[in-house]
Amino acid sequence: MQQYEVEVKSLLGSSEQAEILRNKIRTLDPRSKCTSKNKQLNHYFTGGTLEALVKKIEGHLSPKLHEVLVDLALRATQSSVRTRNKDGEVLLVVKASVGTDSSANGVARMEFEERVDLTLEQLDQILISAGFRYQAKWSREREEYAFKDTTVCLDRNAGYGWLAEFEMVVGTEEEVAAARERIAALMQECGVEELQQERLERMFAHYNAHWPEYYGTDKIFTIQ
Repeated sequence: MQQYEVEVKSLLGSSEQAEILRNKIRTLDPRSKCTSKNKQLNHYFTGGTLEALVKKIEGHLSPKLHEVLVDLALRATQSSVRTRNKDGEVLLVVKASVGTDSSANGVARMEFEERVDLTLEQLDQILISAGFRYQAKWSREREEYAFKDTTVCLDRNAGYGWLAEFEMVVGTEEEVAAARERIAALMQECGVEELQQERLERMFAHYNAHWPEYYGTDKIFTIQ
């Protein structure tokens, strides 16, 4: 019933480094292609419970999708809840930890990402009515590439600058380790390094504390 997202980030920083990775992708896989370019607003929430969200969102999801969300809520030990506007398409996003990884930034997570027929503001209010509150608001421009057997996203994030995400989606938890190894091999081919979880968590904490300075802007910061 669940899907498992295996995602590894690399901090590129500059537009020049992003272009180097684009060229690497084209060279290593001549069949690679850019599948999407979009602008996103992502609102992260804290507090609340998945159980309360499941009840409040029920009428806005199909019965099948609601069942998937109920199952995720039962399995999750830690979760990250977000709303997203992707070029006018509004999505509910829930990510739940697999193992000891963080639900906000971890490498391997269960993922629920589904469109809802609401405005971003209406969806936000449903989460707030379920006991959640804003953690931070993020803005980014994203390019998505089909590269060999992975998806590579090049993101220009407010606060972070250019970031690459190498992602595979698998159907069982048993497949997570092999997907992680595959991504590591592809990143090595591309000449990019994994952004270590400890540094990523420091960056995430800094952004959350100062997000009004960065949301919707081109400003970036550096956290070692």
